[in-house]
Amino acid sequence: MATEKVKFDTVDQYIGSFGKEDRQVLENIRQTIKKALPAAEEVISYQIPAYKQNGFVIYFSCYTAHYSLSIPPSTVFEKFKKELSGYNVSKSTVQLPKGQPIPYGLITDMAKYKAKENEANAAAKKK
Repeated sequence: MATEKVKFDTVDQYIGSFGKEDRQVLENIRQTIKKALPAAEEVISYQIPAYKQNGFVIYFSCYTAHYSLSIPPSTVFEKFKKELSGYNVSKSTVQLPKGQPIPYGLITDMAKYKAKENEANAAAKKK
């Protein structure tokens, strides 16, 4: 029997679908991003929370053993290579293992960096 996949319409619905501990971490990540990017639009994209400001800036999500931050193609991971060295990083995603401190300051810095990158790209397209 096939199970019906949940479709999230809001970030509150997404966060609310997890247990208490995960909800708290996800809400902290959410508030960190909102504080870093007060002008960003909060949306659901690919069924996970995302923030848009001159294009997509950052996504976050929760899995069994880690939380993920995804950033569309950018130089962010190269810029913060040293700070990310202890994490599993792919081309556009960093995994934050559960049970370890979440680097909220790093999340802030990466979100702000990507937003500035998006702003520069938008300005270049207008020329």
